Formats: sequence, C-alpha cells, structure tokens
Amino acid sequence: MITLKSVTLRRGARVLLDNASVTVNTGEHVGLIGRNGAGKSTLFGLLDGSLHEDAGEFFRPAQWRLAQVSQEMPATADSATDFVIAGDTALLAAQEEVQLAEADGDGDRLANAYMHLHDAGAHDAQARAQALILGLGFKTSELNNPVDSFSGGWRMRLQLARALMCPSDLLLLDEPTNHLDLDALVWLETWLTRYEGTMLVISHDREFLDAISTVTLHIENEQLTRYGGNYSFFEEARAQQLELQQNAYVKQQDKIAHLQSFIARFKAKATKARQAQSRVKALERIERLAPVLASADFTFEFEEPANLPNPMLTMNDACFGYPPPADAPPGSSPTVIVRQVKRSVMAGQRIGILGANGQGKSTLVKTIARVLACTDGFISEGKGLHIGYFAQQELDVLRPQDTPLEHMLRLAKESVQAGQSRREQDLRSFLGTFKFSGDMVKQTVGTMSGGEKARLVLCMIVWQRPNLLLLDEPTNHLDLATREALSVALNEFEGTVMLVSHDRSLLRSVCDEFWLVTRGGVEDFSGDLDDYQRYLLDEARRNREQLKASAKGAAASRQPSAEAAARKAPGNLKVLTRDQGRVEQALLDLQKEQHSLAARLSTELSAPALANLGQRMNEITEQLAILEDRWLTLSDQIDSATNPTES
Repeated sequence: MITLKSVTLRRGARVLLDNASVTVNTGEHVGLIGRNGAGKSTLFGLLDGSLHEDAGEFFRPAQWRLAQVSQEMPATADSATDFVIAGDTALLAAQEEVQLAEADGDGDRLANAYMHLHDAGAHDAQARAQALILGLGFKTSELNNPVDSFSGGWRMRLQLARALMCPSDLLLLDEPTNHLDLDALVWLETWLTRYEGTMLVISHDREFLDAISTVTLHIENEQLTRYGGNYSFFEEARAQQLELQQNAYVKQQDKIAHLQSFIARFKAKATKARQAQSRVKALERIERLAPVLASADFTFEFEEPANLPNPMLTMNDACFGYPPPADAPPGSSPTVIVRQVKRSVMAGQRIGILGANGQGKSTLVKTIARVLACTDGFISEGKGLHIGYFAQQELDVLRPQDTPLEHMLRLAKESVQAGQSRREQDLRSFLGTFKFSGDMVKQTVGTMSGGEKARLVLCMIVWQRPNLLLLDEPTNHLDLATREALSVALNEFEGTVMLVSHDRSLLRSVCDEFWLVTRGGVEDFSGDLDDYQRYLLDEARRNREQLKASAKGAAASRQPSAEAAARKAPGNLKVLTRDQGRVEQALLDLQKEQHSLAARLSTELSAPALANLGQRMNEITEQLAILEDRWLTLSDQIDSATNPTES
C-alpha cells in the first residue's frame, strides 16, 4: 500500500500539502481531485519519485512497477506499433538479456533468458500493442505509420497506449481523456475498469471518474481527504460534511454570544463576579470553528443575442472536407469526408454532434464556422447570424505572441456588433470577470496554461454576443468548477448550441437532440448517451469481426487461385504451383513445431535443454521468414504466368 504520514510538500515557496496523512490500499482505483493549482500533479511527482517530501513520511513499495504517461511529445521515425511495444519495459529487458546471453555463450543464462522472453509475452506483443492503438481511435492503415507523421494530439494518444502497454503495479494518469474522442474514451473506461493494479487518475470528467474510481482523494486547503467512493459519492458526502460543519459553527457562535452577553451583564456585580469569571475562562477554552466560506467559483453568462434568425442556417446537399494541398497538381479534387447533407438548424436548438473518430465532426463544425468552405453544395445563413466558435485547438483562434488585452482590443476593432464598448478600461474589466486581472492581461498567450487559454476563448466568445455557438471539445483543460459554470451558462443561453464533446455530463445537461456523423453522412440519433455508448462498443466489435473475416478470406483465396492458374497453364506454371505447395507444407510443419516448442517452455526443463530449445525457436523464426518470402515470390510468378497481359 501507499502511505503518507504527516507529509508536507512544497513547490518553491508555496506549501501544497501541510501535515497531510492518507493511505491508498493495494488494488484501489483512486480519483484525485482538487482545483487547478491545488497540488494534484505535484502529488504525482511524489508518487513517481521525481519529488520528495519536505517533512513527514512517505512509503511506496520498492518492488512496485510504475507506469505513467510521458508529457514529452514523442519525435521518432519508429512506427506507431513499434513505439507502443517499446513501452513494455519487461519485454525490452528480456530481449536485451537474450542478446547478451547469446553473445556470452552461457547455456544456462541463455535458457533462462528465453524463458523470461516467453513470460514477457514476446509471442503476442505486437497484437497487444495494436489492440491498444486501435482502441484509442487509430485506423488499421495507421498502425505502421511513423510517429512523426501524426499531429500532437495523436502522438499523446500513442504516449497513453505506451503507458498502458507497460506491465505495472501502479498506474498514474494525469488527464488521460484530454485528447480523446468519446469513442476512445468509452474504450479507455472499459480497459481501466479491468486494470488489476493500483491506479490514481487526475481528471475533470465526472462521469469518467464515476466509472473507473472506487476511492476519491480531495486536495483542499493543503490537506488530503479520503472518501470511500467515486466522484458522485464524494459530492454527496462533501455536501453533508459542509452542512454539518456550518451547523456546528452556527451553534458555537450562539454559545459564544450567550457567554459574552452574560459576562457583559454581570462582570461588574459583586454577587455575580465569580460566575462571570467562570464564563470568561470557558470562553477562552472554546476551540473556535471556522465558518464554511463559500468557494469563489468561476461563473459567467452569455448575453442575450441581438436577434435570433430562424432558421439559423440551412445545408443544401452540402459536402464537407478539405481542399487539395497547395503542392497538389492543378485540377486535383478535394478530400470529401461528409457528403450530401440536407439539414436545417433552428433557433433555440441544442444539438450534440456524435460520431466515431475520423468521421468528420470537427470538419462539419469548421465548415459551419466558415473556417473551411463546402467542397460541394452550399450553406444558407439566416439574416443576422452571428457565430461564436470554440475551436478544439485553442491556438486556432488565439495568437501565442499576443496578450489577452491585445486579443480583446483587436476583437473590439473588428467587431460589427452594436452596443459593445471598445474602451480599454471596459475591456480590462470584462477580462477580469474571466479571472484575467492585474498583470495577467499583459501575459502572452503562449506562456499560459491550457485552462487559461480556454477561458480566454470563452471570454472572447461571450463578448461578441453570438446567437449560434459552435463548440468543439470546449472542456479540454477546464477544471470541474469551470465545466459546471459552462454548463450553467449554456443552459441559460437563449440562442442555438451545436456541441462536440467527450464530456458526457456536459452533453447530457445541455443537449436535447443528437446528430450522428457516420459513414460519410449525418443522421439523427434517436437514443440517449447510454445508447450511444452501446452503439460504439457494437461498432468496434463489428469492425474487429470484419478485419478477421477479410484476413481469413484473403488467405483462403490464394490457394484456389493458384490451383485455377495451374489448370489453365501447362509447363512452367505447373512447376511453380508444385513448388509453392511444397513451400506451404514446409511452412505448416515449421509452425506446428514452433507451437510445440512454445508449449514446452512452460514445463520444467534442464538448463541445457532450455538453451537448445531457445536456439531452435530462433532458427524456426528465421526459416519462416525465408519461406514466406519464397512463397510470395512464387505467388507473383504464378500471377504473371496466369495473366501475362497484366505483367
């Protein structure tokens, strides 16, 4: 188990934990919550050994294997599959030991090395890695793409897959859902609930925490409080605790007032002097309770739109995608993702946009936001339509070198909305309502945290008084309090909302209808989010079965085609077909021997026998590679002989 006993933890001069004590038992799944800056990531630093306690005692079993997501952006030409396999530290160590043992020539060492290699799962490492990659939203065609070819968000998904690949007793995950779509989030949730080790997760997604955690640790006022349940349990227990604390404070204040009144009335009377003095001592002995201070939660609201066109916009056979690259040959066609959409968006609608990764949700939103043009068809906008767009990548609408005040000044200069103040002092005051005060209004955006950038985008949207909100993953980097504020503001907004989000709590509270972007089109989704989660799991299962069926079909079709070719062509073709049959038989024999040797690895064998067995398995692997190349060569020759006009 993990124990903290009277631990003090500082970050610079700031105290984040002061005399804090808590225990995490083996195998528990813990949600770690607290406001931004409370010390959650710093506590992770203590757990992973990168930081040390300033006072008190911290214990974590030395033999525990640790896995966590690296925050560094990977830059490598390795394939996605190889990059994730490299996360299996036990497998890498076993492979290295085999190489050293082979170079050393020690039979006993080599035998043990091969046994450890088998125990580390070398036989199915690639399959395990690719299952993780596909689960996190990648396509089968991307499994062997170099890591460098992916964008930043996708590389972070590979970092997550790499951490899950690592055998571990302690898993630390800091905001693992930030770069995930809802389909990948559902898969990750299922994977984590089956994780058998001890797990601590920092997250601002309440439904995710409810699904994967059995214990909640709350950091507040430099203390750690343990709650024996998930986030919903914490909320209920916390509310009861605060109510009891406030009631106790009120009762104590009544008692103090009564004692002070008695002392004031009778301290000058000789007959009551002793009693008054007794009350003074009683008053001094009271351990004063602190009042429950209302948390200064962040709140905001959208102003009433100047007008509400109806319909807001109409899509007529609209196609959504991307124009050809700048270096493409003249006349190249655009890349079309979603086709022939015929839909209208009405005033006051609350639309949640669902769809698996890569189906075109963000492309749809970007086109409505005028960032992209329709590749075909058109979108008709209502008179007076005014769009507020929150991009999935905040820097799509922010300038890293500019300050919040410069953003607002430029926005005021470009705005055509009537009635909006353009005075610098008014803009400073408006920024202050979004927690940008003092020197923060002159801090460059590039140096801000993700949460601060998200708040700035919200500030700019609210100032513009839109009547249509297009929100693409607005909760990335927002803490629970700010997410709650966003949910309240959206529910009070009088205009239209179109929302893409993996935050199911936000979708449930804001949206009353859903569009499903799938298979190149947009259709209504009649169920709720629970139905959608089941739909995603069914789709994933269907895709896996299709992949298996297509692989089996491709393998089964090769032999009949060769036999048909043999019947059509005499002479050399018969020789090629006969040779291919012999190669296939040799492959089957070697594969059978390989399976037999793998089974023997789990039995008790002498060291020399193990060494010989390991060497033989290496030989079989090399022979299989040679025979497979030979089979492919013969197959090409048979195809050429069968279809000479195509060669």
